[in-house]
Amino acid sequence: MNNNNKNNLNPNFVSGFVDAEGCFHVSIVDKAELKAGKSVRVLFQISLHKKDKALLDQIANFFDVGVVIDRKDGAFYYKVSQVKDLMLIINHFDKYPLISQKRVDFEFFKQIVEKMNRKEHLTTEGLQEIVNIKASMNFGVLSDKLLT
Repeated sequence: MNNNNKNNLNPNFVSGFVDAEGCFHVSIVDKAELKAGKSVRVLFQISLHKKDKALLDQIANFFDVGVVIDRKDGAFYYKVSQVKDLMLIINHFDKYPLISQKRVDFEFFKQIVEKMNRKEHLTTEGLQEIVNIKASMNFGVLSDKLLT
């Protein structure tokens, strides 16, 4: 990525924009060839109409990871799916927190990505912990324990 536009976006704007338009997604798919029998996929994404592609490009340059992809239906999306890249995204939101209910899903997403970064998803026990965390996403409730 080109860092020329990195300073054009205010980090608080980026967090606010993601609060409105971003998505933190976790999926668990069957993979018989893996020891745990399942694979965990994590994804941070922002989708916008093609007329706003330039803003997605600026956000991609701001984070300096991920790609902007044409969905071929009049929209583009910015996607980050590599664990090492997602750790950079997580660091941003730790420093410039989300303020909407999306923060709840971010905190769950963060736990899962951190477990994956430590390779815990490759064990049956770690995978079960991730399944349990994922089950709590999208309900808008976060315990005090998770906020610490």
